Amino acid sequence: MSFSDVKREVVKFTEDRNWDQFHTPENLAKSISIEAAELLECFQWSPDYDKEAATEELADIMNYCILMADKMGIDIEDAIMDKIRKNAEKYPVEKSYGNSKKYTEL
Repeated sequence: MSFSDVKREVVKFTEDRNWDQFHTPENLAKSISIEAAELLECFQWSPDYDKEAATEELADIMNYCILMADKMGIDIEDAIMDKIRKNAEKYPVEKSYGNSKKYTEL
């Protein structure tokens, strides 16, 4: 299944339930943040984690991100590739390889 197919399925799932009316950019941003906190909770007390629970929370985050991009008219694939190009300029391999410093410190 392609990413385009996945995006269509996520949007269709929402449309089939008439949930689009609740999916304002503000509500979707809140939902992304809430689900990200739930993913973080999987690691709260230990570096060990339940892979199934983490996978489900990550999927929730991705679903909301797809819905937000759709709602805002953002081509998420183009946005991701554009951000990778920008990050490649900020973090050239020769300066950032194996280094966790922010680009302003390289």
